[in-house]
Amino acid sequence: MPSIQQIAEAFSHHQFSDTYAHLAADVRWVSVGESILEGRDAVIASCDQSSTDLAQVSTEFVRFRSIVGTDAVAVDTVSRYTDSEQKISVVSSCDIYEFDADKLTTITSYAVELEPTSP
Repeated sequence: MPSIQQIAEAFSHHQFSDTYAHLAADVRWVSVGESILEGRDAVIASCDQSSTDLAQVSTEFVRFRSIVGTDAVAVDTVSRYTDSEQKISVVSSCDIYEFDADKLTTITSYAVELEPTSP
């Protein structure tokens, strides 16, 4: 059984399918200022779409730092995405993962796009 840190880090590393067994049925994913997904099926559908999109780009994690509590994990990342035309996008994000036992119940995501020259 993976730890809550391992589950959170897998999700933040875009290894979504590795986390599906750990999603609560009523999981809630809040992308602050953007959208709210409710329920395991909605989260999985979004993750599957992201996986399809990410398969077309290379991803480099410039920063990846986790802070672990007893029932929550925060993961702070800066990711550099390069598409097939060499267009670069840099995103700084912080995801807060809340757990009840080994089930992921809430994800709160904050993200902002940075200038491509940012570290």
